[in-house]
Amino acid sequence: MDLFDQHLAKITEESAPLAARMRPRTLDEFIGQEHIIGQGRLLRRAISLDQLSSLIFSGPPGTGKTTLARVIANSTCAHFIAINAVLSGVKEIRAAIEKAQQQRKFHNQRTILFVDEVHRFNKSQQDALLPWVENGTIILIGATTENPFFEVNKALVSRSRIFQLQQLTDEDLYKIIEQTLFDSERGYGKLTVQIDTDALAHLINVANGDARSLLNALQLAVETTPPDTTGVIHIPLAVAEESIQQRAVLYDKEGDAHFDTISAFIKSLRGSDPDAALYWLAKMVYAGEDPRFIFRRMLILASEDIGLADPQAVVVTNACAEAFDRVGMPEGRYHLAQAVLYLATAPKSNSIMGFFDALAAVENENVAEVPAHLKDANRDKKGFGHGAGYLYPHAYRDHWVEQQYLPKSLQGQLFYQPSIQGYEHQIATQVARRREAQLAAIVEGIGVAPMEVMTYGTVDRADERWLQRTLSQVSTQLASVRDRIFNFAQLQRHHLVLDLNTATGLLTWEAIRQVPEGGVYACVRNRSDANALNELAAALPETMRPIVFTASVAQIPAMLASLAPNVQFDSIIGRNVLASELDKGLAAQILAQLLPHSVKLILAETVPRHTQRFYRLLPSQNLDAQLYKRLVLAEEAIYTDVSDPMLNWDADDLRHAFASNGHCVQVVLQQYLTPMHISDNFIKRLFTANPNRPSYADRLAANLTSEEINIIKNLFVRYLLNQSVNWSSTVAFLNISA
Repeated sequence: MDLFDQHLAKITEESAPLAARMRPRTLDEFIGQEHIIGQGRLLRRAISLDQLSSLIFSGPPGTGKTTLARVIANSTCAHFIAINAVLSGVKEIRAAIEKAQQQRKFHNQRTILFVDEVHRFNKSQQDALLPWVENGTIILIGATTENPFFEVNKALVSRSRIFQLQQLTDEDLYKIIEQTLFDSERGYGKLTVQIDTDALAHLINVANGDARSLLNALQLAVETTPPDTTGVIHIPLAVAEESIQQRAVLYDKEGDAHFDTISAFIKSLRGSDPDAALYWLAKMVYAGEDPRFIFRRMLILASEDIGLADPQAVVVTNACAEAFDRVGMPEGRYHLAQAVLYLATAPKSNSIMGFFDALAAVENENVAEVPAHLKDANRDKKGFGHGAGYLYPHAYRDHWVEQQYLPKSLQGQLFYQPSIQGYEHQIATQVARRREAQLAAIVEGIGVAPMEVMTYGTVDRADERWLQRTLSQVSTQLASVRDRIFNFAQLQRHHLVLDLNTATGLLTWEAIRQVPEGGVYACVRNRSDANALNELAAALPETMRPIVFTASVAQIPAMLASLAPNVQFDSIIGRNVLASELDKGLAAQILAQLLPHSVKLILAETVPRHTQRFYRLLPSQNLDAQLYKRLVLAEEAIYTDVSDPMLNWDADDLRHAFASNGHCVQVVLQQYLTPMHISDNFIKRLFTANPNRPSYADRLAANLTSEEINIIKNLFVRYLLNQSVNWSSTVAFLNISA
């Protein structure tokens, strides 16, 4: 380097921006990133021992990636070469490699090659580095604002240690300002600079963790503000606001921030959180994202995640998109926000995904011929009977008729599963009823070609699949209970079955499916349940419908004697038949009258004594030990209260009740964990007096004071409100025979 080069270097250093002049030269001057260069950390030890391997620094702008590389250059004995991937190519890489080889050959000195913006190198340029990193000719230090696992050659990544730098904290930025104002050589230590507290806070807030943005703003504020008569450069809030007018937002339309932000936006819409959706929208608009891209993603979501739950969602979103095209920015932001709020607050359904199930069926099935009655009748009706048997829907009431439209191999297959959200809830019942009517059509041979009529002898009957669909609406736990009951019952096709407590039809529909050549009697407790059951059963052929009657446990023998005096049931089943009976022993005696020698009685009863305890949901380590102990005792006392026959019984009590009547009783206990959301209303019900039955708080009052109960209520709100918990319950399965 000659005198002119030295002079140029000195001028360049003196006229460099403040951010460049204030770059730390040693680790002690470096501020922030304690998670990777703090005392005792691996990188700090490697730098101090001059034992570096290839590194890649990844992080947002202004967090110190290049600066850290310069610090390493000042701290190592290795030869240091720096290039910028934006300005360099293979030629510069080769020159650096040649220099590194010379240093190694003649001086036995390692070479560190620092590549700023390393992700800007294309694949061939990155490949040019690989062999020299591999053989140790160079130690690579790369800096990138992108995700190196996506933007950097995988071979380079595998040979490098990745360090992720984070946005600087406000405390870090305060230290940088302080360091700059007191540094006489490179900063403003020779000047008297006075920055108002609110002005400094504004600079740090808007800089948003970017040290370069902060120092650039400070330089503009200081160097454009003349000193007063005393030589003080005063920086008020107004000057600070002019110096840094826009927050530095981490957002790259082709990088991680772009995809991560749009992902957060879509997930917020899908999760029905309008506040979060507006925030992510604002971030994208503020960063300059193309609004048309945002509208395209919202149009997809309007069908994918809302669909028929609100058919207007896609209409409103499309209208807002068209309005935006007419209006443009900045007023077009109103239309963006309107579409976002509509989608975020709309009911959600992904039932449209049934289309992809249909695609999968098409991909996996053998060639499925169009049913004859659906084929084009204009060409081959006479020769092949195409179109024969087709029922014209408009010729029937409601413009609909029970008719099959799927190929034979797929009849009974369900692709569309209506949700119960919004508008779709209105059509779900209609769809279900029509499907049940189509089931009847299959069984009776209506609306299908004669050769396609399915009989009861067919293993894969469509009517079985339709009934299974009705049953599939229950929760996993209820389905498990149902399956266990029928596993005990071992029904045959011709059996007669009595369901003692039909309620929602959980057991009745499965019984109909399993005994198509027998029959089902269904006992309900009230008229409304009976009406609902009959309404659902109306979609089935009359011969398959259950015989529904209303009776309490005490009334069942007399009702059956009147309704079906000569009927002998093969199996009697029931779920929670005894739960509401005060006298379990008397109820067992009544049900025993229904059991001739060949009949099984299968019951599934939820046992309250083994149900979930609320105190187990609370974090005992965070509570007052004495109060928690009293809560445990008070809650356990609820299930041992001799005066409450609804809660103080166990499976053994039921066993003894039936065994005392001379019956053989087999009892199996099964524990279930069911996800449950603790809502505000749920907690209110627990702690509100109930005129019909004592509430949880009423029961606790037998052993706790009102003050203690209020404390416990507050603990429930603090630790359980809006939490999802696994609710434990135990079901006793009783297999009873004479």
